[in-house]
Amino acid sequence: MRKIVWTIAGFWLCGLLAAAGADSFPLADGTAVSGDVVSFNDNGIIFRTADDKYTDRLPWVKFSQAGLKQLAQTPKIKPFVEPFIMPEAPARTSRPEVTVGTVSRLDRSLPASLFGGLFSSGIGLVALLLIYAANIYAGYEIALFRARPLAVVMGVSAVLPFAGPVIFLSLPGLREADAPVEEIPAEGSAEAPAEGAPVENAPHRFVVPGVKPEEEIHIAAGSWEAGAPPAPPNQPETEIFQRGQFMFNRRFFETKFSGFFGIVRREADKDKILQVKTPHALFVAERITRIAANEVHFEVLRGDVRQEVMVPFAEIQEVQLKHRHA
Repeated sequence: MRKIVWTIAGFWLCGLLAAAGADSFPLADGTAVSGDVVSFNDNGIIFRTADDKYTDRLPWVKFSQAGLKQLAQTPKIKPFVEPFIMPEAPARTSRPEVTVGTVSRLDRSLPASLFGGLFSSGIGLVALLLIYAANIYAGYEIALFRARPLAVVMGVSAVLPFAGPVIFLSLPGLREADAPVEEIPAEGSAEAPAEGAPVENAPHRFVVPGVKPEEEIHIAAGSWEAGAPPAPPNQPETEIFQRGQFMFNRRFFETKFSGFFGIVRREADKDKILQVKTPHALFVAERITRIAANEVHFEVLRGDVRQEVMVPFAEIQEVQLKHRHA
């Protein structure tokens, strides 16, 4: 009997010692759990308390950082709690003091005027030369557009940059009617025309001030046909289109001379030809083969050979639509 009592007392003492030696792990809510570790996995841990009871599986997130670090001291539990332990912030190191040294700076020159800056640099001189060349080229284009002498317009543009092209652009283009009219010699003089000879008179034009004249077909003698006999009355009169009165472009030729684009022309346009005058040559075209945005191609007959000639719109000064035998 005495041995049984001593055995029970020994077990009771061991329980007290085990309870006294159990660890206490703080939780995140401020409480703590004490006991021996029974089981642990990725989902949490189970303890056996002093009264020989088992707790529910406690998730790792319920432990405070101090409790997780305490559990991490056990090598087998450390891999499970280590992902939940927040790393300690590194100690801040003092920033090194920035020392600003003195540097040598270039002296800023005084700001010059716009024209002074252009003449004082190579790039400015090149820009001025390009602008001056563009001014003279503008005079060349205006001379072609207004049908005025190239040398006069380009010379004035060279002497008076910008002002010269503007002056000639604002002036109307030269027309046949603006040429000086020759005086008719008195009767009985050696230069008087014979009786019955036709006398050519310039067509009368009426201009209403303030109203822009509409584009119309002007019928007059060509500049290269001065002194030519008039066409027979049974043939249609020649239609003349001069630069300054008409804008020579793709739309102009497609609108005015649509019958000249086909290989086989209509009966009304079968015996008509186009005479195109440029500063360099006079072309007699029987058909328009191609047309682009800046140029037109004519089919001309030179001897017995038909050739295709390209003429830029900027070089066309006059176009005549006339009968083949006129």
